[in-house]
Amino acid sequence: MTRGPLAAAQAALSADRAAADPAIWITRLPDEAILAQAQALEREGPRGRPLWGLTAVIKDNIDVAGLPTTAACPEFSHMPAGSAAAVQRLIDAGALILGKVNLDQFATGLVGVRSPYGVPRNVFNPAYVPGGSSSGSAIAVAAGIADFALGTDTAGSGRVPAMFGNIVGLKPTVGSVSAAGMVPACRSVDTISVFAKTVDAALAVERVIAGFDRTDPYSRQAPAGFMRRAALPADLRIAVAEVATLCDPPVADAYRRATALFRTTETVDLGPFLAVARLLYDGPWVAERTAALRAIVVEQPEIMHPVTRAIVAGGLTRKTVDAFDAFHQLAQARRIASELFARCEALILPTAPFTPTLAALQADPIGPNSRLGTFTNFVNLCDLAAIAVPAGFGPDGLPVGVTVIGPAWSEGRIAAIADAIHRHCVDGLPPAVIDPVQSDETALFCIGAHMAGLPLNPQVTALGGRFLRAARTLPIYRLHAMGNRPGMVRVASGVSVAGEVWALPTAAIGALLAQVPAPLGFGQALLEDGPCLGFVAEALGVEGTPDISSYGGWRAWLAREGHA
Repeated sequence: MTRGPLAAAQAALSADRAAADPAIWITRLPDEAILAQAQALEREGPRGRPLWGLTAVIKDNIDVAGLPTTAACPEFSHMPAGSAAAVQRLIDAGALILGKVNLDQFATGLVGVRSPYGVPRNVFNPAYVPGGSSSGSAIAVAAGIADFALGTDTAGSGRVPAMFGNIVGLKPTVGSVSAAGMVPACRSVDTISVFAKTVDAALAVERVIAGFDRTDPYSRQAPAGFMRRAALPADLRIAVAEVATLCDPPVADAYRRATALFRTTETVDLGPFLAVARLLYDGPWVAERTAALRAIVVEQPEIMHPVTRAIVAGGLTRKTVDAFDAFHQLAQARRIASELFARCEALILPTAPFTPTLAALQADPIGPNSRLGTFTNFVNLCDLAAIAVPAGFGPDGLPVGVTVIGPAWSEGRIAAIADAIHRHCVDGLPPAVIDPVQSDETALFCIGAHMAGLPLNPQVTALGGRFLRAARTLPIYRLHAMGNRPGMVRVASGVSVAGEVWALPTAAIGALLAQVPAPLGFGQALLEDGPCLGFVAEALGVEGTPDISSYGGWRAWLAREGHA
């Protein structure tokens, strides 16, 4: 039976008492206010609201009507005129807001210790940092207080604390979620992010908060259906990297186990991305942080946390001429990323290279924080989406994690990869939720190079295609090899041909067909479970080509020929 809002509120209050960690919170609603909110939702009923009765906390650099916004700086505290656009979408979807949670001041840091409101306790070992800057958001979910949380992510703040809390952190495509009502860090690359216990739960929240907002100049029009959940193909090409010298051994070991789940991998050079990552704290984006807080840095520096002040004040001396060098370097890295994702469905990396202790941060407030951004700093700069998931535990009992990274607007597709890793490492997760074909989509049966992991699959994914399932035709076809792709012809009696069903935006079907050379085209393919639009060939067009029907499918033919 689905838990109602009142039971959810009572469970949240009980978990908060059990955690007994006041540093999670900056402003928590009183018990009676939370229960009254829950009772009102209970009386109203679901009304079709997708987040009805789910408990949520909000990072305190995001506005919530009626609660102060502090960004973890008491002197900055102010009462907003209303809720941030993303928060209002949560409320309208039936979510139960518990309060505002702690963060590294002004969202500057990946450690979670730079706050005058205290340091939230790492739920696995209090001697270690909770991660930041979204420290309270991650800990509230990890401790079972909230079903989900909103954080923000500029350099990894929505991913690093997810690893330390053994939860999921979804970093959306920059501009997909309105930043209106969020205190900016680096305005051009900030995004509101989501913490939850599963990939599907995080994706459900992102579906609610995403949307174009004309009041946010960095908001972008999204392609239709980019958050629809794909299934995991049996074959796909994954990009990996040599990380052993960059990580502590438990992280490197977990990374090897996670990437071993995928049969086809390509090892890539991380050098250009690591160089761009360094720019976020040693380049023009430091000055962007300074610009967001210029009045405070210049007129009230004493109100800032000492480490935050030292970092942000550094932007005052940055030179424009150096900024253009950085912009050109970033353009090259973006080009490399674009070419990578034309070949590979996703890049998998460790989420963070290690988990530092509080003592290490006390001794060196900057160094460990900088190392934590090794695999995260470049992602927003390169306009990529990412989902961080748990990947097991090290011998010290601390959780480790990996992040699945894809191009902008790939959240629904990379969710399948992230979820597969999570399920491999964690038992008892609820069944995956794969979106069926929607009213604005068309199912397409692919039999050749357009299948997952094969050379022409990027033509499908670039148009918004998502994998649904493996399938076979009725035994009424012959299959022919036509160079780098197959031709399938219907006959009176033939073989069953293996392929894949993909969902494409109906508006994109013509664009894909325009890339298909004659004598191939689209027609009705009769599958074992019913008819489907599919790749077919004209009978005259396959005359004289090798009949490969006995292999039962293109992948088997490639394997036989040594091409797979």
